[in-house]
Order: sequence, then structure tokens, then C-alpha cells
Amino acid sequence: MLPRDLSAYRAGNTGIPYVHRFDSGRPGPHVLINALTHGNEICGMVAATHLLDTGVRPLAGTLTVSFANVAAYESFDAQRPFESRQLVHNLNRVWSAPELDGRGDSPELRRARELRPVVDAADHILDIHSTSQDVEPFWVYPAFARNAATALALGRPGVHLVMPAGLGSGTPLIQHGRHGMDGAGAGTALVVECGQHFRQSAAEMATTAALDFLAHFGLIVREPRPAPGPQRRYELLQTCMVRTAAFAFARPVIGFETFAKGELIATDGDDEIRSPCDGCTVMMPTREPIVGREAVYLTRPL
Repeated sequence: MLPRDLSAYRAGNTGIPYVHRFDSGRPGPHVLINALTHGNEICGMVAATHLLDTGVRPLAGTLTVSFANVAAYESFDAQRPFESRQLVHNLNRVWSAPELDGRGDSPELRRARELRPVVDAADHILDIHSTSQDVEPFWVYPAFARNAATALALGRPGVHLVMPAGLGSGTPLIQHGRHGMDGAGAGTALVVECGQHFRQSAAEMATTAALDFLAHFGLIVREPRPAPGPQRRYELLQTCMVRTAAFAFARPVIGFETFAKGELIATDGDDEIRSPCDGCTVMMPTREPIVGREAVYLTRPL
């Protein structure tokens, strides 16, 4: 699965490039389907173009479809497919007020500021992502009851990464503004990690998740399907960052490997990263350590 030309979607209809909005004229929630927060996570592009190309329109409420980091996406090089994730900043770590209101500048910060009113306007958000390693799809969300209820009701994917205290390495889009707060008036905001970036199965998962999400909130009608199967939930304990060029895992990992309490997971220069508990499950281990970026997420089963 490779990128396609998105120039036909640039104009949109909101005054913001690559943002398309459709209002049903009937009461209902405003749902945002967001793709390409990272430029090499192509499955979201497939899902978003599917919604637009097939003429999906809300029966109630409002649907917004956005392509976020198109500049990074357009830098894709098949010889170096992982390097189009971002140009300067990780667009999924800059959604705090200090970052958005600050003086920093990059293509990602400019795009986040441009997209800020789009994210602010949405009641419910699905941000579509994929993984560098070939692992099963999973949800990621702050540990608010509203997020868990939606992900559990949707049922696919059947794995959940729950963040009780945020991500630990910046503010993701799904925790911007009211979506990062508990209490009344804040809607659901989920990331769906659809599988390995360039697999067709990731595109299929992304499209399914987008349609399921819209149906859950009453914007479209989907055929009834069986009740969700068993769900596996993991709690984020620690986000480990790469601090030195000498970072290395103690054994090969791609994600979902488990470690006993105290077992060595990785070394980072003179520092050791050890499992904080029995059954510690690593998620999204870096494929190529880069100083200043995430190394691995340490979790435990819930």
C-alpha cells in the first residue's frame, strides 16, 4: 500500500486546506475523522478518501473529515518509507496551549494552529494511526469512562491501551482542550492504531473503524453485527524516551512481549530500563531509536 495524490482534496469546503465538513441540518453530534497526523500512516488516508469518494453524508449531526500532516505525507520516499512520519515536530505531541500559543515554529506547529478550530469544534474524534511493527490493531485513549464505553461498544479492535495520566511525552490531539478533561461536556476522543503502516489490512481496519465510529454516534447506519468479543485492556505505566545513541533493547521486540518484574527491557547508555511489575507488556517499541523520541511504552494488563 503506497500513497496517492491528494491534491484533489486540498480545497475542502471550510477555508482550511484538506478539511471537509458536511452538516446534515438535523440535530446530532459533530464527529471528526482525522487522518495523516503522521505522514507515513497511510491507512488513515485510505479511510478518509473512502468517506469522501463514496459520498458518505451524515443522517444527523455534522461530519468533518480532515487530512492533517499532508506536507509530511508528500515527502514520502519509497526507499525510506518511515522517514515521512514528520518534517520537524511530531504533530501528535503539540496539542497543549503552551505549544499552540507559544512562539515555536515548524510545519507541524503551523498546521496544528490551523487545525485547532477544527478539533475544538468536534464533539467526538477518531484519530487514525498505524504502527511501524506488524502487530494487532488497538485503541489508545485517556482513561475517561466515556472513551472506554465507546471503545468497548465498538469492539473492534479488541485491544485497548488506556492512559490514566496522559501520554508522558507531549499532548496528543485526542487530549486537546475539553477532550483532555473529565466531566460533562467533553466528548469521546480515540486513537485507533490499525496495524503496520503499509499493509492492506491496516487500511481495511481504518475504514471499518471510521464507519463503525460514525454509526455508533448515529451519523450513518451500518448493518447489525455480532456483539463484541472479549476485550484486552492495558494500562500505560511509563513512557520511556530515547536519551542516548546507545539505546538498545535487551532482546528483540515488536510489541506485546511481556517481562517479569525487574527484568531488563533495554539499556540507554549507562541507564537500565527494567520491568516495573510482573506481566509488564511493551507496546510500540521503537523500530529505530532516535534521541528525543519515544523508545517504548510500558504497560500492564487491566
